[in-house]
Amino acid sequence: MILTFVGYFLEIIYILIILLMVFQAVFNIRQRLYIWETPENAHLNRAPSVYRDPCLSFTILLPAKNEEDVYRETMQKVYDLNYPSELMQIIAICREDDPGTIAEAQAKIDELGDPNVQLLIYNDYPVSKPHGLNLGLQVSRGDIITIFDAEDEPHPDILNIINTTMLNEDVDAVQSGVQLMNHNTRWFCFLNVLEYFFWFKSSLHFFSKIGMTPLGGNTVFVRRELMEQLGGWDEACLTEDADLGIRLSLSHARIRILYEDEFVTREETPHTIKQFIKQRTRWNQGFIQILFKGEWLKLEKLSQRLLAFYVLVLPEVQSLFAILVPVAIIMFFLVKFPLWLALLTFAPLYCFILDIFLDVAGLHEFLKAHNQKWSWHEVFILLLAFFPYQWLLSIGALRAVYRAVKGSTNWEKTAHIGQHRGNVVA
Repeated sequence: MILTFVGYFLEIIYILIILLMVFQAVFNIRQRLYIWETPENAHLNRAPSVYRDPCLSFTILLPAKNEEDVYRETMQKVYDLNYPSELMQIIAICREDDPGTIAEAQAKIDELGDPNVQLLIYNDYPVSKPHGLNLGLQVSRGDIITIFDAEDEPHPDILNIINTTMLNEDVDAVQSGVQLMNHNTRWFCFLNVLEYFFWFKSSLHFFSKIGMTPLGGNTVFVRRELMEQLGGWDEACLTEDADLGIRLSLSHARIRILYEDEFVTREETPHTIKQFIKQRTRWNQGFIQILFKGEWLKLEKLSQRLLAFYVLVLPEVQSLFAILVPVAIIMFFLVKFPLWLALLTFAPLYCFILDIFLDVAGLHEFLKAHNQKWSWHEVFILLLAFFPYQWLLSIGALRAVYRAVKGSTNWEKTAHIGQHRGNVVA
């Protein structure tokens, strides 16, 4: 009797796990394909082709920490944007204990000789990106606040695009596309690049339609007055970008998502597995912080709250899957299931196979959009990397949960070496 009860209990648990995995996989595929559902959706990403005269002024924040290898070139690329220099305020933000990056920033500022390019050095706490951004906000004077990371390569016309979009559509914030470019420098880079490709090109539009938009970390343009009303960025949060997106959604801000392959801000993947896991740990832990912060519960619609919960609880779900996979394997050999349940256990596998085909199609679209050569050798690497990559994601999620329980909230920075610029041997 007891053994029968235990058997039924295990079956119920197993069914719930399978259904949860299938739901997560199907929902992930749904949002990744959203932009391709109808021809009308494809127009959502269109950037204006005719630019209006420059009118809005921009404050460009460039936070950096130990970025001496890439920072000077980034400052030059931002300064060279096709927009009147008198309408651009560029603020390089460094901490006092980073003499290498400070020296590079000061050398570039001296070279440019433009009073609109400034260096902000701080020495207080916390040591975090959002703290530096808030200090930059205090001295900003542009109509629009934006951020570029230390290794970014923004498109030369990005400010013309944002100026035109904000004037034509009267929006409060614009999230433009960010794209990792070095898809083939490491085996895990293929899927990392495709994550960005689908996230910025499709998933964010799905979130925007629901009215809950977790923004990306840079190439976000927000009206300065609105940023000041919101009190800037949350300095205690490890994903201040997603937190800002939720607070903008709560304030009923009009958010516009743009992604045209030509105009994306180019970035690089982490250059080692260790760096990748650290980056994912920080992102996942930041989502956990936002989850328990609870502001998302104030969203008006149930659909918004459910979507926010799904996004924010994903680290815990990934951790659960990581723990349960070996348990499921043991149960497969030790527990005898009815035929219908044994067949049901293959459902997650079918979803994974569909996801793999979607990644292959995404790789084709990415390479075509950026005029790169299609290679079946790279497809083979992508296929081999799929399941190991899921384990890397799970390790990052488990580590985030561990750090959250432990109470570790220090900022683990991702190192950059400029792999996307073509002049660095990784």
